[in-house]
Amino acid sequence: MASVGGKHAHRSDLVRLLQDDQTQPLLKTPQHVERTKRNSGDPYWSRLETRIWTVTLLMGTCLLYCARASMPICAVSMSGYFGWDKRQSGVALGSFFWGYCVTQVAGGHLSDRVGGEKVILLSALSWGFITAVIPLAAHMTGDPLLLVSLLRFLMGLLQGVHFPALASLFSQRVRENERAFTCSVVGCGSQFGTLLIGGVGSVLLEWYGWESVFYFAGFLTLSWGYCLSTYLLKERERILTFEDLGKGFSSSAQTSVPWRRLFKKAPVWAVIIAQLSVASTSFTLFSWVPTFFKERYPDAKGWVFNVVPWLVAIPSAVLSGLLSDYLITQGYKTIWVRKLMQICGMGISSLFVLCLAHTDSYCHAIVFASIAVGLQTFNHSGITVNVQDLAPSCAGFLFGVANTGGALLGVVWVYLSGYLIESSGSWDPMFHLVVAVNMLGLLVFLEFAKSERMDVEMIHI
Repeated sequence: MASVGGKHAHRSDLVRLLQDDQTQPLLKTPQHVERTKRNSGDPYWSRLETRIWTVTLLMGTCLLYCARASMPICAVSMSGYFGWDKRQSGVALGSFFWGYCVTQVAGGHLSDRVGGEKVILLSALSWGFITAVIPLAAHMTGDPLLLVSLLRFLMGLLQGVHFPALASLFSQRVRENERAFTCSVVGCGSQFGTLLIGGVGSVLLEWYGWESVFYFAGFLTLSWGYCLSTYLLKERERILTFEDLGKGFSSSAQTSVPWRRLFKKAPVWAVIIAQLSVASTSFTLFSWVPTFFKERYPDAKGWVFNVVPWLVAIPSAVLSGLLSDYLITQGYKTIWVRKLMQICGMGISSLFVLCLAHTDSYCHAIVFASIAVGLQTFNHSGITVNVQDLAPSCAGFLFGVANTGGALLGVVWVYLSGYLIESSGSWDPMFHLVVAVNMLGLLVFLEFAKSERMDVEMIHI
């Protein structure tokens, strides 16, 4: 009887298998995989999709910094060509920053509502086009300073949405145990872009003139946007319509989040204050450290301290992401891992900033600066991901709030640092200010940070 039952069972399984073969494709296409995921209610990317998007967004962030740094690289040549003085050059360079501060919050909020993919694609195509036409516009107008400054302001507006859109996208599509690695690798794009435009841009500037630097960054960005639109996005994800904009900035009861109650949560303020500290001190260091090296070590080669710390930062960022995700998969509490990353990114790095301030050895200064910059990349696996832990439904908005505040506070610290350096005749006050702000932000984060969602009970279904 057992053998007969086994035959019947085997025959039934064979019939069922044949029926399944008739209703399902033998080879699962990407569309089939996507449809299966949506039917199962799984909003997250698969591991393969996560890797593909990680590499793609790494390239996009790299090009973002290539386009952003094109003007600083060409500033001297453009000033000589158009007859600008330092004040006029400062106007052209600074116009980007003011645009960059304006759209952080709005870009993050829009990404939370309509999807970060759409916002990233549309903004990249726009600032890529602006980058490519800056040389043409400068040559065709009678007032190149005004037009270049306006275009740089518009570029800042469009690039301001990039990182809040990334935060929103990762919170909705990347699993918790993969977010740190994804954020860290994509964050490496800033270092890659700085190195790429610094190397290739310098060669293009010398061989073909300042116009070629803008063409290089602009057309590469447009090519990247075309590939993103063609190969990764579905047709409905390629266009940001007026309907999407209305949806993004409407306040319906089904999608609204009561911000007043959200901002009463101590963990939310902990991550905002930590991000304020990190963003503002990083901006201060990046603004003054090159001048510090030139003045304290005038005979040293500039390319060394402009390149070596960034080369160290790239593997450091990847390591922090791998370590963070590994610890979480091994069962360590998420918030414990986030705090450990911040101890490295804000605490230990500050020790090396102090060492940098008090050393007279050029070799030691390069080592201290490289370690400090490398450890600061651990912030990608700490507060950057913690924003996504706390409020996936509005991660872009929260990151935009914190990043806007950090950028504005960074301007204050830069001017204050300049005053302290000038009045004291020493670089020590600038470094001490950076360390004090970092330690304050770290203490607040260690005391109040959590990883549980803060937005769940507040979303009206």
